[in-house]
Formats: sequence, structure tokens, C-alpha cells
Amino acid sequence: MQQETRVERRLNRWLARATTPRGAAIVIATTTTAITLLAGFTMRFLDEDNYPSVWSGLWWAVQTVTTVGYGDDVPVTVAGRLVAVLVMLLGIGFLTVITAVITSAFVSRPRATGTPAGGEDAPTADLLREITARLERIEAALEQSKRS
Repeated sequence: MQQETRVERRLNRWLARATTPRGAAIVIATTTTAITLLAGFTMRFLDEDNYPSVWSGLWWAVQTVTTVGYGDDVPVTVAGRLVAVLVMLLGIGFLTVITAVITSAFVSRPRATGTPAGGEDAPTADLLREITARLERIEAALEQSKRS
């Protein structure tokens, strides 16, 4: 079995914070913000003619990472287009994967503990226990009546 790399360990610790809705929101917001800021600053320096200020680069990054893409700001240099491809793939793919991992953690947590999705005290669980007990009593009464 392969050992985890340092990056994998850090990523696992970071994603472990996302086991609550609040933690999930923080992870997604942090990732989106980091991608947007990095892309905006990078675009400003790679495609200076088309993005003369950091603000224009950030505006383009927000449009791209949110997949709005008005089409009024498009990179023209090869380097700018490569950054755009990365931002689009990260905006669509990476955030989707993070969201799926977090959703999976929410779904699997009740299964791992053996409790219903609503928790041990969920009304549905109580109702199921009550129905099961009634069925057992009915089956026992039927068995008793068959013997007599």
C-alpha cells in the first residue's frame, strides 16, 4: 500500500474540516476565492494589454470561475488562454469534486454510526420500532392461535 504524500495528507486534513455544513461552506468559499484571486492576478500580468489593472483581471476571473462569462473580456495571449482553461476546469471540475466529497461525507456519516439519517431520536426511527414491535406481537398471537 502506498504512503500518502505530504500534499495528500494536507488535502485530507483540509477536507476533514468540511464534515459539517458550516465547514463545507468555508472550504468551498475559500477554494473559490483562492482560485479567483490567483487567476485575476495572474491574468493581469500575463495579458497586460487586455487586462490593464488588477481589477480588470479580477473581474474576468469572477466571470470565469462562476461560469457566467459575459464574453466582453476574453484573453488574447496564449498564456492568458491557458490560464483561462485552467480556471474553467477548476471552476467546474475541482469545485464539483469538493462538493461531491462533502455531500458523500454527509450521506455516509449516519450509515457509519448505524443511525438513521435523521439521527437516533428521529420520529421515523421511533415509528419503525413501534411498528416492528406490533408486528412481532401480531405474529406471536397468530402462532398462538394456530397451536390452539
